[in-house]
Amino acid sequence: MKKISLLGIILGTLLFTSCQNNGDQAAQATGAAAFPVIEVPLRTVTGYTSYPVSIEGTVSSAVRAKVPGYITDVLVDEGEQVRKGQVLFRLETESLSQDAGAARANVNAAQVEVDKLNPLVEKGIISSVQLETAKARLEQAKAGLNSIAASIDYANIKSPVNGAVGAINFREGALVSPNDPQPLTRVSDIEDVYAFFSMNEKAYLNFLQKTPGTNLSEKIDNFPPVFLELVNGEIYDYQGKIETVTGQIDPSTGTVSFRAIFPNPNRILASGNSGRIRIPRTYENVAVVPETASFEQQGRVYVYKVQGDSLAVSAVIQVLDRVESLIVVESGIEAGEEIIAQGVGKLRNNTPIQPQPISFDSIAKSLKPVFK
Repeated sequence: MKKISLLGIILGTLLFTSCQNNGDQAAQATGAAAFPVIEVPLRTVTGYTSYPVSIEGTVSSAVRAKVPGYITDVLVDEGEQVRKGQVLFRLETESLSQDAGAARANVNAAQVEVDKLNPLVEKGIISSVQLETAKARLEQAKAGLNSIAASIDYANIKSPVNGAVGAINFREGALVSPNDPQPLTRVSDIEDVYAFFSMNEKAYLNFLQKTPGTNLSEKIDNFPPVFLELVNGEIYDYQGKIETVTGQIDPSTGTVSFRAIFPNPNRILASGNSGRIRIPRTYENVAVVPETASFEQQGRVYVYKVQGDSLAVSAVIQVLDRVESLIVVESGIEAGEEIIAQGVGKLRNNTPIQPQPISFDSIAKSLKPVFK
């Protein structure tokens, strides 16, 4: 009995070892690593190209002194809404008033002289030449008085336009003159605002070529609405419209200047603000793959296609654009084909895999929203 039992144990051990070896070989043959696999979809995606912008009111007028003098009164405050013709500053006019008095006396004296000579000329006592000379002196005196009166009026510095007062650069007691490099303030109409930005030559040509229209004027009309990203990262509530393009390359910067206009009903924007213009670019019904499914070698972009349900085969794709975390594919892969969605850094060409199908949307949910 003991011999039979020992023999049974030996045979059982050999059989178990043989089965285990066969199992390991089978696992090596079919036990490839599992990778998530997605089907390449067609999507309509919208991305944005952004450029720095400077904001100005549609009217931004510098307020300057027309005559030299000391500021005696500042009649408005920064940010205040003013009307065209409203007095903003007053200058000291004491010396001008004295000059006006002297000029007025000259006018009176010249008028007396004319009045005295008139009857003498009528009676033929003196020639008319003396009267004409007196009249010329009278006109000269009046011109001098008018000039001083204008200077006194210029001492009341008025707003040239309707709008909002900007920074006030001079206060009471400051001596100002027409030659000051800095204006007293600026008055801006900010009911609408301009956003100025520039593109380099390549971006400008690409933008034009992708916009429908036979000439620049038609293309400007067909430019898409644009968006404004404020300095705090928020997107401004109102869309803008590109109105003008210089159409000329600035030789010093190599750029083309654009101007867009935005409504500003709540006066959130003001002259001097900055931000970034966002120009949308939309691709309709294009094949897209997540960035996580791609890798680069020697300047080429690759993905791994699934071949025969068990093999990862590398394939070169042509990139039309990158929109957020997606690649818009121009060629190299078709909608409906299966690719490895993640973990491509662990693969090599012709690597056996165990595909684990997942939906494209499950990958897209972890990305920023870019779909229309």
